[in-house]
Amino acid sequence: MPIFMLTDELRFPPPEGASPEGIVAIGGDFRPERLLLGYAQGIFAWPSEGLPLLWFSPDPRFALAPQHAHLPRSLRKLLRKQPFEIRLDSAFEHVIRHCAGTPRAGQRGTWITDELMAGYLSLFELGYAHSVEAWQGERLVGGLYGIALGKAFFGESMFALAPDASKCAFATLLGQLVAWDYTLLDCQVHTEHLERFGAEEWPRKLFLQELRSAVAQESARGPWTLDVSVDQVLALVAS
Repeated sequence: MPIFMLTDELRFPPPEGASPEGIVAIGGDFRPERLLLGYAQGIFAWPSEGLPLLWFSPDPRFALAPQHAHLPRSLRKLLRKQPFEIRLDSAFEHVIRHCAGTPRAGQRGTWITDELMAGYLSLFELGYAHSVEAWQGERLVGGLYGIALGKAFFGESMFALAPDASKCAFATLLGQLVAWDYTLLDCQVHTEHLERFGAEEWPRKLFLQELRSAVAQESARGPWTLDVSVDQVLALVAS
């Protein structure tokens, strides 16, 4: 199957034409305009050492409707103790650098290259990229980052330097997204961690249908400020 080669022109082929491995296109760059165009079409970059830049739209797609998410009982109990202070967009660069430097089982190096990081930092400056951070005092101990377009949030990566820090950050994000009427959280590919929150494999056709509806809504550009309490998160996200 021929793979579309990107040029300086800002466009992608239809994601429905992806290869069986989910590859939509090859080449291109990490300009914020290209990253946003890709996200809006359900396409994301996944650099791999020794290979040209690849852009993916997998089928199935791992995704979650925030309103249908749920929190494990043990996590709900932990959240009530408030072991971390959760903040939004106060340390984006630190979060993405921690994510890039966190060792992953079965993975050599990181897919968050310096060039990709620069693209996300530009998106943060433009108000489209966001971080959710878990703090203990003035120490950043966990968190995640992603992109928001319309009523869709595209989760990218998370890290934890303290037990359950990223879980508490993600649970708080879920509550905030429900409060803000977000309809789609893209998790990209399957992980057991996110499956515990209710993420499921969606056929690409369904994902793209929901995505088009979500990104047609106005984007709430950052910086974001958390406006839900722990009690509200527990009320908004089912057990």
